[in-house]
Formats: sequence, C-alpha cells, structure tokens
Amino acid sequence: MDSSTNSLDDVSADSSAEFPDRASLMELRLQAQEDEIMLLKSSLADALRRIRLHDQLLPILKQQLIAVNPGAARMLNQVCSSDGCRKLSSSSAMDGVSHPATSQLLESFVTKTNGHIGSPVSSEPRPRPATVDRSTQTELPQTGQDLGPDKVPLPRCVQSLQLEDALPPGKPVGDGNRAKLHRIPGMEEDDEEPEDDEETGGEQEKELSWASSVEEPIQPTNIRSLLREDFQDGQCSPEESSLALLRPTDQNTSSRPSPLSPIQEGEKQPLVRRNSEKLGNPEKQRRRLDKKAASAANLLARSPSLENRAKELIASAGSPGSRRGTYSQGQSIKMFIRGRPITMYIPSNIQNYEDLKMEPPSERLELDWVYGYRGRDCRANLYFLPTGEALYFIACVIVLYHIDNRTQRHYRKHTDCVRCLTLHPDKVRVASGQTAGVDKDGKPLQPCVHIWDSTTLVTLQQIGVGTFQRGVGSVAFSITSTNEAVFAVEFNPSDSSNIITCGKSHVYFWTLNAGQFTKKQGIFGKYKKPKFIQCFVFSLTGDVLTGDSEGNILTWGKSAADIKTLGKGAKETFQIMRQTRAHEGSVFTLCTLQGGALLSGGGKDRKIIRWSADLAPERECEIPEKFGAVRTIADVDGEEVLVGTTRNAILRGNFSDGFVAIVQGHVDEMWGLATHPSVNIFLTCGHDRQVCLWNTEEHKLDWSITLEEYGLCADFCPNGSVVSVGLSTGRWVVLDLLTKEVVSESTDGNEQLSVMRYSPDGSFLAVGSHDNFIYIYSVTDSGRRYTRFGKCNGHSSFITHLDWSKDGKYIMSNSGDYEILYWDIAGGCKLLRNRFESKDREWASYTCVLGFHVMGVWLEGSDGTDINALCRSHSERVVAVADDFCKVHLFQYPCPKPKAPSHRYEGHGSHVTNVCFTHSDSHLLSMGGKDTCILQWRVVGGGVGSGRDRLASASASSTSSPEPAAS
Repeated sequence: MDSSTNSLDDVSADSSAEFPDRASLMELRLQAQEDEIMLLKSSLADALRRIRLHDQLLPILKQQLIAVNPGAARMLNQVCSSDGCRKLSSSSAMDGVSHPATSQLLESFVTKTNGHIGSPVSSEPRPRPATVDRSTQTELPQTGQDLGPDKVPLPRCVQSLQLEDALPPGKPVGDGNRAKLHRIPGMEEDDEEPEDDEETGGEQEKELSWASSVEEPIQPTNIRSLLREDFQDGQCSPEESSLALLRPTDQNTSSRPSPLSPIQEGEKQPLVRRNSEKLGNPEKQRRRLDKKAASAANLLARSPSLENRAKELIASAGSPGSRRGTYSQGQSIKMFIRGRPITMYIPSNIQNYEDLKMEPPSERLELDWVYGYRGRDCRANLYFLPTGEALYFIACVIVLYHIDNRTQRHYRKHTDCVRCLTLHPDKVRVASGQTAGVDKDGKPLQPCVHIWDSTTLVTLQQIGVGTFQRGVGSVAFSITSTNEAVFAVEFNPSDSSNIITCGKSHVYFWTLNAGQFTKKQGIFGKYKKPKFIQCFVFSLTGDVLTGDSEGNILTWGKSAADIKTLGKGAKETFQIMRQTRAHEGSVFTLCTLQGGALLSGGGKDRKIIRWSADLAPERECEIPEKFGAVRTIADVDGEEVLVGTTRNAILRGNFSDGFVAIVQGHVDEMWGLATHPSVNIFLTCGHDRQVCLWNTEEHKLDWSITLEEYGLCADFCPNGSVVSVGLSTGRWVVLDLLTKEVVSESTDGNEQLSVMRYSPDGSFLAVGSHDNFIYIYSVTDSGRRYTRFGKCNGHSSFITHLDWSKDGKYIMSNSGDYEILYWDIAGGCKLLRNRFESKDREWASYTCVLGFHVMGVWLEGSDGTDINALCRSHSERVVAVADDFCKVHLFQYPCPKPKAPSHRYEGHGSHVTNVCFTHSDSHLLSMGGKDTCILQWRVVGGGVGSGRDRLASASASSTSSPEPAAS
C-alpha cells in the first residue's frame, strides 16, 4: 500500500512512511541486542544450575549406596588385588574421570611412585570433614602436606575444576557470586543450617567444590522431564528402583552382584571429583557429617524428584523385563524459551504424565459479530445492497450488516487485511482486495483480489496473485497501476472501454484497445494543480466530477484538438470545464443520487452538502466532532444515506432528522479487555484514550468516555458495579458503570500498567506494573475505596499477567523475562520461594501464559512473545489463546503437553492482543491490535464436567491400563 492512503484529514503529500525512521531502527537494534544478552544470561544460568544439580547428586548417590549396602563400605576398606586396583586407579587418573567405584577405592589407597599398591589404610574410622556443598568427599592429601617418601599426590586430572580455576589469577570469588551460583529454581530456600564452629571459622566452610560434567547443549523450547531421560535406554522402572533401595541388607551377599557393579553399570556420564576438605578435629568432623546428612535428608524431603533421580541412577541396572516407568508426585517438566529454562511441577492428581492424551476440545467457535469499521485510512469502502445490507470491511472480514434487522453476515476468505471494495453494477457481485502480509515465519504473502457473490458468499474468482507487490488499494473489476499513488479507479458507465484513475496530483483517462491500455492525462491549465485528487464520480451527462485536497469540485470534459497551439496531429484532450468551491479542507467523497443530485463530504469541516445537477448547493449538515470527518457516503433511498467516518463509525440518517451511529469502534491499537462477572457486557480500552462498554446481546456500544491517558488493562469488581482501568502513566482509575464517573484513582510508579485483577471475593485488587512490582490494595465500600495493602517485590522484569487463587490468598504472576512466581498475599505479600508447594493450588482465573496447565499452547520455536494473552473458560474445559500471527486458538484445558492440538480461527488482520470469555462461557471476545477490530465468537458444542475432572480421569485410566496408548 502507498503511504498516501494512510492520510486522514489533510492527506499530506509529505508522508514519512516511505523513509525509515532512524529512531525506530535504533530501537529495533537495541531490542535485538537486549534479546541476545538475555539469551546469553539464560544459557549461563542454566549451565550453572546443571553444575549445581550434579554437585548435589554425588553425595546423595554415595549416601544411598552406603545406606542400602553397608557391605560395600567394608569392602572398600579392604585390600583388593594389586593388579585390579592398580588398573582401576591408574585408568581413572589417566582419563581424568573418577567413577563412583573408583573414587571409593581412592579413599583407602594412594599410589606409590613406582605404581605398586601401598599398605592398606587403617580400618579405624577416620574423621571426614564436611564441605558446605554436597560434593562427593575424598580423602586426598592437601597441597603442601607431607606425604611421605613413598607417596605422591594424585595428578591434577583427577581433580575437578573449581570456579576459581576459571577466573584470572589472584581474583577471588565473592560470596555474593557464590550465593547466586548456588540458587536452584524451585528450591531457593537454604538447604543447610549454618555451622557455628568457632575454631575452624567461616572461611573453611565457604570452600565450595564443583563437579564438572558433560551436558547436552541448550535447545530453545525443548520441553522434557528431568527424570525422563535416565530411563529412555534403562532396564528398570522407578518402582523396581525403589524396591532395590528398600531391599534388606542382611541377605546373603553371594546372591546379589558385587556392590560396585550397579554403580558402574548405571553410570551415564563421567564425573571428575576434587578434594576441597580440610583435616581437623575428628569429633567436630563427625558432628559436621551428622549435620550434612540431615541437610541431605532435608533436601530429599523438599524435592522428591531429586530423590527419585538418585534412586534411578543407583538402581538403573534392573532386570531387562521391567515395566515402563510411571510418573510420580514431585516430578517437574522443563521448558526452554529463548534458552531460558522454565521448570513446571506436575500436580499430584496426575499419575501418568507421559500417557496423557491431548485432543482438540469438543467446543468450537463460530463468528457471531464484528465490532468496528475501517474508515480511518480507507476510502470508498461503504455500499448499500438491494438486500437492505450495508457492505463494509474491517480487518480480514467483509461485513454485510442488515441495517433494519440488525443482523450480520461475513465473507471470510481473505487472509490479510482488506483494503478496498467495490460493487458491480448488478449490485450482486463484489470485488475486494487485500494487502500483502507475512506468514508466521515472516515470509511475504501475495496480495490478491477476490470476486464473490454477495448473496451466497461464494468466491467466484481470485485474481492478481503474483501481480501486485504491496497491496491492492483500489478495485473496480479491473486492476491497473501507475508509478504514482492511485486513490480511486472506475469504469465509465457509458463506455466500458474507458477507465479513469486519480491520485497524487493527477487524473488519467485510460482507453482499452486490443488488450492494451493507453492513457491521457487531464490538463489543469489555468487552474491550480492540487496535491491530491481523492475521489470522482460520473455525472448524468457523462462528465467526470473530481474532489481534491483544495476543497474544490472540478468538472472535466473532452476538448477538441488545439491545432493552432499544438500543431497538426494534435488529439483531443481532457480539461477542466468548471471549478466549484465546496468545502474548507479536503473533499473526501462524492456520491451521486437518483435524479442527478450530488452529495459531497468534507474532511476538515465535517460537512455533508447536497448539490443539484448543475452544482448549486441545496442543503448541508455537519457531522458531530466525536465521529471525525466524512470518509465515504452510500445512498440508501435518495433521502436516507449511510456515512462512513474517519473515526471508524458508520452513521445513518438524512438532512432533516440528522444522523445516528449504527456502527462504532476504536481508532487505535487496543489492549485492555474485561467481561462483566454477571451481565453480558464487556469493556475495552486502547491507545485512542477511549474506554468503551459494549453489550454482547444487542451488539452495540452502551457508552464510551475519553481519558487523559490511554488505557492498557481493565477488570470488573466481582460485585459488578465498578471497573478499574490501568493507564499508560502508572495511574489507574475506577469507574462507576452507571454514572461513568471516576469514583477512585491512584498512581503506582511512573511506568505503564499491564494488568489489573480483583481477588475472587473482591477484597483485594492487584495492579501489575512495568516497574516490576505488583501493588496490592484492600478494597472496601463496594469497590469505591482502596487502601494500599502491600507490594510484591521479586520479579526482574515487567509484569505481564497474574491470577488469584480461589481462596484469594495467593497470586501467580508472569513477567517479561518468562518468570513464574507465586506470592502469599495474606501472609504479607511474601514471595513463595519453593514453587513446588504451589503445584496443587487452584486458581480462580487462568490468564498467565506460562504455567504447567497451559504449557501445550506454545509452539515449537516460540520466542516468548508469540502468545499475547490467554483465558480459561469459567467451566475450566477450554482455554482460548491470542497469538502474534492474527489467530485465535481454542485448546482443551488443561493442556500440559507439548504440541497440543487446537482449533484455529482467522479474522484479525493484526496481532491479537487479548481474549476473554463472557460470564456464562456462551461467547468469546477477541480483539486485534492495529486492526482495531473486536470479534465476538459464539461457543458451540462441548460436554459436561470440568477440565480438571477430565484430566484426573484420563490420568487414572492410563495408570490402570497395562499398555497405555501413546499420546
């Protein structure tokens, strides 16, 4: 589309759309750099988390081995054959890998310089000091310690890398850095009690030992279970692993394998160990060991998934005929978005996550109503059909609205925004052109023109695919283009071989002959050439009447060839025969009436003037300012007309009785959407600073007000009497639905607000802001009085979504860096650091785009911004999703597995910014961003029962099935 088609009142020729905005380019480049930095940070954080996880697993494996098989400990302290020990220890030293069995032997032996095995270490218990972390402990001598004449320290390759080894020489590791590196998502609370040993001091206890391991690279949006990977090729099930751990230790040792074999067989990845212990008082070391064992038990109690993983690693050498492992409580699913790991814990009522089946919901959507009209930047897009229907478009939908019956039909074959429309002289066939868009992968889509039947809504032909580069700006059952912007094109009704086009400073008269077009340019002569010729019509006499940006109506006619001036061979020309002053400002539209009368619509003066056949003014009226300028006029019956305006409204009326709006809509990007808790009404707000209340039953606008700042979010109080609206400046207001007056207002920070959410009982209001905080207010006086209760501080990016629990005590929130946090509001707005405890909590609403129950809505390769909003139905059966690719999706709820199937619906011509179900789940509302369109979908089909019951029953049935079907 040409930039000039986006003009409003003045249609400026100096549009800057053709030149890139340097500031915008810089902002895009800055955003790309910030995204790369976030990706690197996320990758680093995940790598450190993996190191920490393996660091914790090593002592657990050792403790589990000793606990289930004390004979292994005795055997490790005995003297084994010299050949086997030498081979085992030397191989570990050479390859730099310390196997679990090998590391046990290293605790009892040191290597002589000549490679022979030394004397056995004393069998008396030796003190083993504990380190702060849970690294596997070995008894290697410290550097500088006297080893004796026949003993040398093990090579460096046997030791693991510490964090200090990666830093420049002489640069210490700060305690603050250590604390950050040891933070594990979902287990943020300290796992150990601080030791109060006065003699050893804190420095020794801050020694941290890190175990390095080989990990697979981080893959974006790679969703998997932490515990699933160890059993892909294993031979035992978790149940048998647990049985192996509980097996009595006093059984005959000859009937079971060697204590070393389970560990050696079950080992998946080589781990390198390093001794970072300090020798000290034996009694104190025993106390530390006791405290460390209690800390490890505490860790297992908090994270059953970690315990299960340790059990699986120990008992991974089970019988080859074991059953497939089932998922138990405490397991988690990991999802990656742009390299950042997001851990989600499986609820307790799901027994068999792997066997869950994801199916499309039985509910479906049918387009019920379209709110809005595109008059802001389009022209000649309103017609009246003999069927009594007004024909117009918005977004990707062409609407046929019966002005008396108040019903709609929709033509929905376009795949991108419709930009132009024309009606065949038979008043049945319609031609509509769409713009060139892009698909979800960024590949350009070709613009085209659809020719279809307005009675049956059947597409007759699709033309122009591959012909146009940017979009179709004007159609008249023929397509033509020039190097200049074309605003209108029409066939001459008296001669179908003649076509007229007008646009930027030109009027062309085309003649079709033998399949070729020849053109003649209209000559302005002594008249001033206007910047734009914006519209034209044919008079009854065959003359062409044009309206221009100077406010004039020009009458064009043929003139005989001027042989005196142009010489022999001169041809006839098209010149201005008459100029009529019509409007102050631009003439946006012209419409001929029965009998030869003419209607003209002005831009700046917002007037509609009726002219006689000889262009004498007869009557005029002015459109109210709130509707904007006149964009187009359609004749109904010679007296009554339809008027499309630049503020996206369609008016119906006449000169005697005035005009009333029959179609209204927003005029700029929309984000805020909320449905009433008990009545079929909903509220919207957007960048046009309008707050609008709509009626879903009568399909009309109840009222609208204009605020000082633009609104971005809204929510109804549960009592239904007031609604709160969050604005772009950090201010929020509470409106009375009956009086439309502001009953309360407040300001939180100086950045835009992104979400407003009342608690289920209406006693609290949560305000999510782009300053990374969630502000909590206590609500009294039926939603008319608000008092600051607290502030939730913990997110590292702006708040995007939040939901209240059903008991009104907790909040779940998402942020711009893909973080999921939980808050205890009743306990003083505290952050719940152990997210595992919230896995079974029930939520009054579900609008957070990140969470276990909606994990399946994300497509493979999503970058975190592909889903703008989602909404769970009140019946908890389905969830609607608004994405960045102009689509609305309907998923089964819950949908916790990747690649969940869904029903997909088209209609929007821009990113879908919000979706919301009505209070009875009878309809779904969706609204686009730049297309200013609100679509009302009717929910059809469906069954009984909630999604939670369906998921629990599915999980139970899959558990009881001996061979569950693959999901």
